[in-house]
Amino acid sequence: MSEQVNKTDGTTTHFGYTTVAEEEKVHKVAEVFHSVAAKYDVMNDLMSAGLHRIWKIFTIAQAGVRPGFRVLDIAGGTGDLAKEFVKQAGKTGEVWHTDINESMLRVGRDRLLNKGLITPTLLCDAEKLPFPDNYFDRVSVAFGLRNMTHKDQALAEMRRVLKPGGKLLVLEFSKVPEVLQKPYDLYSFKVLPWLGQKIANDADSYRYLAESIRMHPDQETLKGMMQEAGLERVEYFNLTAGVAALHTGIKL
Repeated sequence: MSEQVNKTDGTTTHFGYTTVAEEEKVHKVAEVFHSVAAKYDVMNDLMSAGLHRIWKIFTIAQAGVRPGFRVLDIAGGTGDLAKEFVKQAGKTGEVWHTDINESMLRVGRDRLLNKGLITPTLLCDAEKLPFPDNYFDRVSVAFGLRNMTHKDQALAEMRRVLKPGGKLLVLEFSKVPEVLQKPYDLYSFKVLPWLGQKIANDADSYRYLAESIRMHPDQETLKGMMQEAGLERVEYFNLTAGVAALHTGIKL
């Protein structure tokens, strides 16, 4: 690992609990999601005991998408949010379903098409969004921010493409109270990889995903990062005792 780091400019980041070169993280994260794409919903059901579906319903409600809205769904994966946004924005709206991982994007695109929903699908990097300034009414990212190498840059890009008055919604696994930490760790690092091996024949990817949750900023830290990115009225909602949290912010 150290040899690979030395071949780069020396800039490192974390891949779960492992320190890697920034360039290497991109490839490693891609490998994880290529591996789990076909069973991504199963993965989320395992990681959240099925609660991710309820958390997404709450996020969609908080988004308040109306007919004619332009919406950008980043790290859109299997299209759960995009599906509802397309219905809400209607024929006069514009909903972009995007992801940096081609395997995930294909799964989501196919699911949208199977439901008769035709909407733009784009392979893109959240840290370098290919959209003009002040374009979208809503930007969402669900369970994707923690996998981004430069979260501050990604948040700044999300703010850039929002219209004044537009809202950013970040749904992500977060931090539970100290009293729940031990049982949560037991489930995350023992039970989850075992289930990943049994169901998806891939314990390592599930172990990384559990580690990535622990390395993700806690609720207050992420709130501060969103404020530093220039968002206003930033608040968060703890979901299921902080297993996940929805952060929202407005561009003024």
